[in-house]
Amino acid sequence: MLMLCGFSASNYYNKVKLALLEKGVPFEEELVWIGQTDPEASPLGKVPYLKTDDGALSESTVILEYLEAKYPQHPLLPADPFEAAKVRELLRYTELHMELVARNLYPEAFFGGKISDAAKEKTGLQLQKSVAAFAKLAQFSPFIAGDSFTLADVAAAVHLPLVSSASKLIYGHDCMASLPVRDYLKRIGERPTVQRINADRKTSTERMLERMKR
Repeated sequence: MLMLCGFSASNYYNKVKLALLEKGVPFEEELVWIGQTDPEASPLGKVPYLKTDDGALSESTVILEYLEAKYPQHPLLPADPFEAAKVRELLRYTELHMELVARNLYPEAFFGGKISDAAKEKTGLQLQKSVAAFAKLAQFSPFIAGDSFTLADVAAAVHLPLVSSASKLIYGHDCMASLPVRDYLKRIGERPTVQRINADRKTSTERMLERMKR
């Protein structure tokens, strides 16, 4: 039995969890907070990591690729190599050029910290550039990469809400307002798998914030 280790307040943990749910792969969850990780399974002390019969894997995108290869049923990548590459391209843009950039805003947006005006300005300019590039790739027809739910949606479902919320809280407007992201998130939010992810995330976030107060 696969063991997914981490906590559901983490969007990267939820990316893997959503893929497992969508693929119908049996798994169990082990609650592991930052600072409690297994150094052999996750050398950088990050979550998620996945325990398998063959050993442990870290890095969420690596885990997604493993799941696609190991459990080909209910695929989240197209069979055509080019189409599969386009899905991976969207996944990379979502994480590297959207979420990772917006992450600079999280300390002030979500955790009561403070970031400098210079950092806000630099991040805002980068987000404008990233959103414009993402808009050239994303299809929303009805899913990010076309007519099928793919790994691009697994990433978008957990990352785009944070990009949207952080930008609204810091700048007073949603940096993705020009894109149909809101309708897209509402649409995929009707999927039972996404509903479970969102419910578990809410509960886990409340527990995480309580831990931070101690």
